[in-house]
Amino acid sequence: MNNETRKNVEGAIFLVLFCLTVPVANWMLGHFGTVCPPNSPCLVPVAPGLMAPSGVLLIGAALVLRDLVQRRLGVEFGVGAIIAGAAISAAFSPAQLVIASATAFMVSEFTDFAIYTPLARRRLVLAVVLSSLVGLVVDSVIFLWLAFGSLDFLMGQIVGKLWMVVLAIPFVAYLRRRDERLGLTPA
Repeated sequence: MNNETRKNVEGAIFLVLFCLTVPVANWMLGHFGTVCPPNSPCLVPVAPGLMAPSGVLLIGAALVLRDLVQRRLGVEFGVGAIIAGAAISAAFSPAQLVIASATAFMVSEFTDFAIYTPLARRRLVLAVVLSSLVGLVVDSVIFLWLAFGSLDFLMGQIVGKLWMVVLAIPFVAYLRRRDERLGLTPA
């Protein structure tokens, strides 16, 4: 497989995974967790004594996946992925979560985009980490406030998303090293 084909195939995989994260995360809120209290999101433990709405894990992954979409397919696809993700979120979210989910997703992803873009060519891993950290805090505050009118799960949201970012760092570092070895340049 030549380098251009490799970039496009990987970019398409990252794009599909990115677009699936929000509807699956929103579905998880009502159907998956270690605890599912009535009229409340299903919760999962993210640290000892700390719970978060279950969709948090996939939203942490979304922040990293969007960066990888942009790296493989370019800025235009990065922006397009944000818009598509928000539309998918609005189309597949439960009615009470549509505004919260789509708004939090759009604002946090554009925040991530604004930080990632200038850093990515020089320091990929740092760009992914910094942009994801800011994006996950923005997403958590906006989503919790709009969806539930409360920031009760804020620390759990931050920690849960942070786990996904931390778990992705070795993969991002591997991609950077492999890209250098193969002579692949970011889009």
